[in-house]
Amino acid sequence: MKSWISRPVPELPGSMPPVRLYDTALGRVVEVEQQAEQSMYVCGITPYDATHMGHASSYVAFDLLNRAWRDAGIRVSYVQNVTDVDDPLLERATATGVDWRELAESQIELFHTDMDALNVLAPDHYVGAVEAIPDIVPAIEQLIADGVAYRVQGGDGEPDGDVYYDVEAAGKSSSATDAWTLGDVSGLGESEMLALFAERGGDPGRPGKRNALDPLLWRVARDGEPSWPGAGLGAGRPGWHIECTVIAQKYLPAPFTVQGGGSDLIFPHHEMGAGHAYSLSGVPLARHYAHAGMVGLDGEKMSKSKGNLVLVSKLRAAGEEPAAIRLAILANHYRSDWSWTDADFAAAKDRVAVWRAALEQAPAGSASGLIAAIRKELAEDLNAPGALAAVDHWAQEAVRNGAEKSAHDAALVSDAVNALLGVEL
Repeated sequence: MKSWISRPVPELPGSMPPVRLYDTALGRVVEVEQQAEQSMYVCGITPYDATHMGHASSYVAFDLLNRAWRDAGIRVSYVQNVTDVDDPLLERATATGVDWRELAESQIELFHTDMDALNVLAPDHYVGAVEAIPDIVPAIEQLIADGVAYRVQGGDGEPDGDVYYDVEAAGKSSSATDAWTLGDVSGLGESEMLALFAERGGDPGRPGKRNALDPLLWRVARDGEPSWPGAGLGAGRPGWHIECTVIAQKYLPAPFTVQGGGSDLIFPHHEMGAGHAYSLSGVPLARHYAHAGMVGLDGEKMSKSKGNLVLVSKLRAAGEEPAAIRLAILANHYRSDWSWTDADFAAAKDRVAVWRAALEQAPAGSASGLIAAIRKELAEDLNAPGALAAVDHWAQEAVRNGAEKSAHDAALVSDAVNALLGVEL
């Protein structure tokens, strides 16, 4: 599947110091191991609605990490999936009377245009769940053969043959110190897991499962649902978690550097994906897990059911500038839960205007110090608000001090804000 095309990133003098990042699984900020090449997998959209601010915030967050590594001269291998077949997509297609394939295609295209507008660097591999099915099927067959997956008999109108991952068996399958056990990524207790599992696409009450938390690996074909050949599994379609694991293992090193996504993916998605990976390869999926906070609207949770989504495409259609949208996102630390408000967006638009005006007054010799300050903030757990504050301070000084103006410094500052923060002035 094709992704969008990244815009050129300006090259800057000097380089980013080593990046420190909050690791969800460890519960603390750690220095990411320095390597000549870093790798990152960020979970993609299920394409049944346009890019809302929660999506945008998450992808902008990990775009900062991508840019920080690249600024340090590191090669980055970046993979993102798109869950182009899943229950929410099929349900939305049925409700709207649109073919599910057409719905997915239209929303993927809209997502691409939103990401391009927000100047998010494109992944090296952008892979749909459907195209990954030929790789997913043998992986599930391996899990069955290894005794960490099983078939469930039908009943209550369900057919025989759905395949589930056995979380208890998987957790006992190795005594290695880095082996996966349930809770390693999330740190949650069983009652918390059960509540989130039911809320986020799991089926804890499915009869025949060995453990209520066992996640679906393969859903055998049902009437009226799309399905694909599954070799020994029978026709059907994959579960959500196995999709990302198989795609990541195909395109990235084992383990890769950072698994990223929104905090709502910590459990069950990233928890189960980590288990699948260890069961398939005996190697952890990722070295580090990092997660972006949730975004609300005016203090309330933003959700499709409430109809209070802030859509990037609608803001753009209303004539709002993507640079201001991105700055409104960056004003919040990526790990924080925050709310989109008209007042904060107005402040972001003002900030763009102030920065542009300051470029006209850029003092000679001022760029190098600002670039170092931005890098210092981003290297410390992607502290975008701190980086923005550094640019604010530079802009205030540029307008106030009346020093000799420098077109060279103005160009360097503009390039730095673009290269490091992804904001085009």
